[in-house]
Amino acid sequence: MTETMWSLYIVRNRLGSLYTGITTNVERRFQQHQNGTGAKALKGKGPLLLEFHCQVGNRQRASQLEYQLKQLKKTQKEKLIIDQPSDIALYLIRNK
Repeated sequence: MTETMWSLYIVRNRLGSLYTGITTNVERRFQQHQNGTGAKALKGKGPLLLEFHCQVGNRQRASQLEYQLKQLKKTQKEKLIIDQPSDIALYLIRNK
């Protein structure tokens, strides 16, 4: 049995705030956010921009990395968006 691949993503709203989440399908989840059927934090705050996403493994790993990413200051998240790292786990270790 193959394990479902999870992804971590960051969305920017029209106010410049950043929202971090995890999903098994980034395109579908972003569309839900766009349609107002996703997270309450993004409702009515469009247009939205998908700033970053990457595959991270299983759900447990995705949740761990999401937590770590949510602990970062906004300036650190902005740097991550600019850098667009391919290995988010290694990036978070190096940029604490």
